[in-house]
Amino acid sequence: MHLMKTLLTTLLLLIPAFAFAADPAKHVKADEAAKIIAESKVAIIDVRTADEFKDGHIKGAKNIDIMSSDFEAQLTKLDKTQPTLVHCQAGGRSMRALKVFEKLGFEHLIHLDEGFGGWEGTGKPVEK
Repeated sequence: MHLMKTLLTTLLLLIPAFAFAADPAKHVKADEAAKIIAESKVAIIDVRTADEFKDGHIKGAKNIDIMSSDFEAQLTKLDKTQPTLVHCQAGGRSMRALKVFEKLGFEHLIHLDEGFGGWEGTGKPVEK
């Protein structure tokens, strides 16, 4: 009986580790993203539409619209070893985009969880 309890406890402790392993991206809010951008050489990929990007974006961001037919092809031109911060407006499209980045073998992904809206909402600098 003791062995069964030990095994069950061990399994329950391992389940969260497997759950997190499915998403290798680091998830950050605007303040942490700003620190990462300031401290390191990171590619910033904005997966919103060109019109959204023109209305305002994070300085240094590259716009690659997730809805474009050549989205994946455009990503293959990027350096997969460089830390890459991915975002959209609120986080939904960029979460979908992460799966494509992962499939292509990007090694260090960072997701801006609240997207550009969260960035702008905390008063971070916006380029137009």
